[in-house]
Amino acid sequence: MTAPAPIRCGGAVLEFGRRTYLVGIVNMTPDSFAGDGLDGDAGAAEALGERWKEEGADVIDVGGQSTRPSAVRVPVDEELRRTIPAVRRLVRLGLPVSVDTFSARVAGQALDAGAAIVNDVTALTGDPAMAAVVARAGAPVVLMDGRNRRGAADLVAETRAYLAERIAAAAAAGIDPSRTVVDPGYGFGVTLAQNMEMLRRLRELRALSRPVLIGTSRKGSIGRVLSLPVCQLMEGTAATIVIAIANGADLVRVHDVRAMARVARMTDAIVRGLP
Repeated sequence: MTAPAPIRCGGAVLEFGRRTYLVGIVNMTPDSFAGDGLDGDAGAAEALGERWKEEGADVIDVGGQSTRPSAVRVPVDEELRRTIPAVRRLVRLGLPVSVDTFSARVAGQALDAGAAIVNDVTALTGDPAMAAVVARAGAPVVLMDGRNRRGAADLVAETRAYLAERIAAAAAAGIDPSRTVVDPGYGFGVTLAQNMEMLRRLRELRALSRPVLIGTSRKGSIGRVLSLPVCQLMEGTAATIVIAIANGADLVRVHDVRAMARVARMTDAIVRGLP
């Protein structure tokens, strides 16, 4: 299957099919499930961004609102306080910055501050103003399926159909489909067995002809399989990254950038061929 066309993200161009892109996580919440929350400390965010750049990240993803299913929604002003100063510092590093939010106000201010991508776990359904903000900026957007799909008869078919509908909805709102990236929502609204199935069948999302991003890093499903705490999930995460790349992932969102960059480069050499 032909790789999706390149996407310009600020000053960078992501060319898909040649290698896997690493998205380094900068979590600005105080209550990250992964234990890496920076609680709005922009200086710490910049230091972490510098580290991610040195260790091989291609994109830095910053968010100030926890998106885990049980998370409490914080006021937008608090999300802005946590996120925007960090965005301003991170854009200086020269990598594309993605803002992880479903608030149009946060996305708009982050784009004004230099962010290049909007990563919306609600696929533009969480805020009625979000699509217009993204369209006006001409920014790429990640559309994730975060719905409750535990009762799905065919998880991947339903996820693919939903993402196709969201790409069409984005296009109707003025967002060029060529600027969309899809995320199946690993760990969001699915059972443990469905998480595993999602990785096994990830390639079926290639039918959407869009780049596929997946975020498995340190997720609870890995801890449940291995019976390990979140601080000991690096190897399990590595296994999911390998399978995701082998099954067509273009971008992987990770906490442990150096280790997962090595995993991705080795997997790329096997799956895509030596550079």
